[in-house]
Amino acid sequence: MDKRGWAWRTGFLVLYLVFAILPLYWMLNMSFKTNTEIVGSLTLWPRDFTFEHYLTIFTDSAWYSGYINSLIYVVINTLISLAVALPAAYAFSRYRFIGDKHVFFWLLTNRMTPPAVFLLPFFQLYSSLGLMDTHLAVALAHLVFNVPLAVWILEGFMSGVPREIDETAYVDGYSFPRFFLTIFLPLIKSGVGVAAFFCFMFSWVELLLARTLTSVNAKPIVATMTRTVSASGMDWGVLAAAGVLTIVPGGIVIWFVRHYIAKGFAMGRV
Repeated sequence: MDKRGWAWRTGFLVLYLVFAILPLYWMLNMSFKTNTEIVGSLTLWPRDFTFEHYLTIFTDSAWYSGYINSLIYVVINTLISLAVALPAAYAFSRYRFIGDKHVFFWLLTNRMTPPAVFLLPFFQLYSSLGLMDTHLAVALAHLVFNVPLAVWILEGFMSGVPREIDETAYVDGYSFPRFFLTIFLPLIKSGVGVAAFFCFMFSWVELLLARTLTSVNAKPIVATMTRTVSASGMDWGVLAAAGVLTIVPGGIVIWFVRHYIAKGFAMGRV
């Protein structure tokens, strides 16, 4: 590669990183500023450094309970999504039956449907069953979108496992549950990690269903962040601090499954 081409590539990469990191830095910068400084002047770093906004979040139950509620229904949804998607993906990868491709496509169309389409049916159903404003309500609603995605991802990983492994296990006397848990599941742990990551991220950032199906007891952080307007105006500092803390769980999950995501890209399933 000539020097000119290397300079162009380096310059493009640096420019891309600046545009990608700048919003995150600006939000982090705002979280340590006073509201007066945020709305009064443009500064690259805080003049009056303060932890006041983070203290507000950690001491005000209206804020920290939002994070707890979000984590509860996100974990419930991720576990149920994987429990449902694993046997379904195995069936699609190992068996052929009438309409299998149509059923598989129908699952993906559910993932492509906007959440607003399901809003009214879920609202009426949960109101009748007494599930409104519960963690289970949001977790079950998100299954409509996460299960198809998890099935699609896991089916790709399972199809890469030779069928001879299944047949050998059956010949050796393994029951299906024992074979699936002790032999097959470790072989597709990368796929499980990728599917869990995407289920977690969708459920964590989804706003419409989470906000509509909850009010007080299970209100998530994404709904709390949209209600920072008071008589004195928008509390920009608290909103920025909440945004920074909202990124942390996703960053932790990405750190643990980063190798699995790379493998998913290599297999064409991400």
